[in-house]
Amino acid sequence: MGRRRGAKGPVGAVYAWVRGQSVKAKTALGALAAFIVLAALWAFVRNHNHFFVASEVVHSAGIIVLIYKLTNHKTCSGLSLKSQELTAIFLAVRFYCSVIIEKDIHTVLDLLTLFSTLWVIYMMRFKLNSSYTKELDNMPRYYLLVPSIVLAILVHPFLYKHHSRFLWAFSVYLESVSVLPQLRLMQNAKMVEPFTAHYVFALGVARFLNSAHWIIKVIDTGGSFLTGSSSAVFWTPAVLVAELVQTLILADFCYYYIKSVMLGQLMRLPSAHGMRDV
Repeated sequence: MGRRRGAKGPVGAVYAWVRGQSVKAKTALGALAAFIVLAALWAFVRNHNHFFVASEVVHSAGIIVLIYKLTNHKTCSGLSLKSQELTAIFLAVRFYCSVIIEKDIHTVLDLLTLFSTLWVIYMMRFKLNSSYTKELDNMPRYYLLVPSIVLAILVHPFLYKHHSRFLWAFSVYLESVSVLPQLRLMQNAKMVEPFTAHYVFALGVARFLNSAHWIIKVIDTGGSFLTGSSSAVFWTPAVLVAELVQTLILADFCYYYIKSVMLGQLMRLPSAHGMRDV
């Protein structure tokens, strides 16, 4: 991300103006920017199912960045092994369900992403373990696994047969929070390594594209999509909420990422208590 002390010209002027606004004003500007992007996607992308494919491609691009870091820089510092393991879990479950239910392009993309994630885990556990900052990766996995299991039992689709309905729901809920250990690690470390920042930003973009699909689908159907099927009275809203949760979880990070890029500086995160005060 470079090491320049600041950005000059129009970009720097815009950033300085935004930085001078209140938290409420920044939130409003962020919401406005998201609305403009959503409107553009709705206007120019006819097949909104392409958002899912684009999301998978962006996620894969983020993993490619990780692979480059692990193979060329020979270090996994700044990466959360717990986030990678949780990602592998929900990808494996989703791939299994996809094989049973869909067998389409998403199945192939999930398999490729799963293999890549497993390779990252292997490198972190066995090849580059000495550079893994275990003491900073301190969020217990069960904090995320147990609630995901409980939610999957309580709210799940009825369109699928047998156990796949619970597994599919579990993968959706776990995916929505799987990045939390990574964010916790980065907050603990304060300084965010550039390749890790690129990867997490890619996750944020991917989550936004997924959310865009669901939001636009709700808009196109006048809201009837949320309750249009007796089998989806609770499930469809739950999926939408899960996607929005992922996007909001990553929103703060994306703000600091864009800020660091605009200033040409290494990315820094405030403490967990100060994430929304800057």
